[in-house]
Amino acid sequence: MLPKLHSVALFFSRTSTHGMTQNYHRYHLFTHQISRNSQSSLENDSIAWTNLISELTLGGQISDIALRKASELFRFGSKPNAYILVHLTRACIKNGLFSHGEQLHGHILKSGFNSDVSVSTALINFYVKFELVDNAQLMFVEIPERSVVSWNTLISGYVHSGQFRKALKLFIQLEKSNLCADSYSFTAALSACGQLSLVLVGRTLHSKIVKYGVEGGVVVCNCLIDMYGKCGYVAEAMKVFEDMFEKDTISWNSVLAANARNGKLEEAFAIFHWMPDPDIITHNELIDGIARFGVAEDAIALLSRTPNANSSSWTSIITAYTNRGRGREALEFFCKMHSSGIRMDQFTFSSILSGISNLSAITWGRLTHCCALKSGLDGYVVVGSALLDMYFKCGQIKEAERLFQSLPEKNIVTWNTMISGYAHNGNSERVIEVFEQLKTMKDLHLDEITFLNVFSACWHSRIPLKVANDYFQTMVVDYMIDPMPEHCSLMIRLMGQEGDVSMAVKMIKQLGFDSIGMVWKTLLGACVTCGNIEIAEVAAKKVIELEGDNEYVYVMLSNIYACYGKWEDVRSMRELMKERKVRKEAGYSWIEVEDAISLQSNVN
Repeated sequence: MLPKLHSVALFFSRTSTHGMTQNYHRYHLFTHQISRNSQSSLENDSIAWTNLISELTLGGQISDIALRKASELFRFGSKPNAYILVHLTRACIKNGLFSHGEQLHGHILKSGFNSDVSVSTALINFYVKFELVDNAQLMFVEIPERSVVSWNTLISGYVHSGQFRKALKLFIQLEKSNLCADSYSFTAALSACGQLSLVLVGRTLHSKIVKYGVEGGVVVCNCLIDMYGKCGYVAEAMKVFEDMFEKDTISWNSVLAANARNGKLEEAFAIFHWMPDPDIITHNELIDGIARFGVAEDAIALLSRTPNANSSSWTSIITAYTNRGRGREALEFFCKMHSSGIRMDQFTFSSILSGISNLSAITWGRLTHCCALKSGLDGYVVVGSALLDMYFKCGQIKEAERLFQSLPEKNIVTWNTMISGYAHNGNSERVIEVFEQLKTMKDLHLDEITFLNVFSACWHSRIPLKVANDYFQTMVVDYMIDPMPEHCSLMIRLMGQEGDVSMAVKMIKQLGFDSIGMVWKTLLGACVTCGNIEIAEVAAKKVIELEGDNEYVYVMLSNIYACYGKWEDVRSMRELMKERKVRKEAGYSWIEVEDAISLQSNVN
């Protein structure tokens, strides 16, 4: 049953005097008719519900009144059909009435309409829109016969909530079902591939799109361009663009972004000049590309010529300064943005706070915090998380803790920032405590970053490998998170710390990281720590195979040979390095190794 009506006086206090009188009479006429009908057989139910649906489509105050009428119809025992329930659910989404929708769900369960695919799909969409994807997933599981729309609604829900791997796994399940994916399914899956930079999966999807004959759609092609661009495959993005029969503004912006985001600035400028109707998104993408890969001053010059430049344009330059370690210039530009009267958004504050964090400039951090408060943006999760990170990196742990407690909303990013903050300040014990607390929270889903922080804390605190292995199993089995090379590298460091890397090679191959140079480099370093010459040579060979001659390899091998007094091998490394003309960068010293060789020669 839906809840009893809110106070009529409260509702009408939001309307004009004339509207209040008119709606008041209309509402009470309706309730009087319903009351009278309830004493008869409610013959006019279908007419009442049909009229109500018409009012729901109008939106605004009339839609609000219609939902109240629905409450009365339910209260007097009237039973709507599936079509009406779908519209009621959509109205709850449109009007932001979560509690109404929840209680409508209760009525649907009682009346048995949850087995109706259209009603259940509407409920999945309801929970997705209110960012309760786990609830949506539970609804999805209970549908006896799902439609493609049901699958698509949940897949897109995972994408919008940032759970991209889950979106792809669900898409694969759709492919294995007796249903065929449609354009909407492919666009959601392509978006997930782009976010995860999974170009091989994206190419497979591209092949299926051609096979299913939906490659001609503008929306699908735009998503293909975006996916290839985000994965760094600009040529493929250009090919899709060139083959399109029809192009819209999104097509042009997508292909320009694919070039600009990958440092192909000349090509991006060429597209900009060919483009029929550049808009603010076009300018923002170009400014962002120049700021990241070109000269920041050129990006500022383009910004000055951009009509109606918004906060995104300015924020791109602040972000570029921050990412290049030019925090003071980022602050100067932030002040200029403020004095120019440009409206700052949550991303502006997030970006400048990152720059302040790198400078450990606590005074500027506090001033920016005050500015965020004054702008009313401190309640945004992205700003709250950036403030937390800033206070932690400035060593203000107590202030960070107080801020965390006061935040109105916390998501997994906020919790991850808390965990990494403790890790940054060397408090690994608190990292594990917060992690264990986080595991008990059903409404938050731990992600890859959470476990990276935990494994890092395990390494810094010299926590036993067995404990870290348990956490690794929890990540893979309980949270269905695919390990990244960074996870693997931290586990290898832990193995080296405990003096046994015998299982590392097997782990690398099982996880599919055999072609990732980073993990083999980590293994080589771990071998030096624990003194395993045999595996060190295997790791060194793999690094050279994947990355070419690398002075890091020669230095590490020389170190391990020197530790075990294998001075001939050390001398061979040095000669091999000269022979292959591998130049050593400043920062590494051969003096100790050469002194050790000389000393050993004198002893002999």
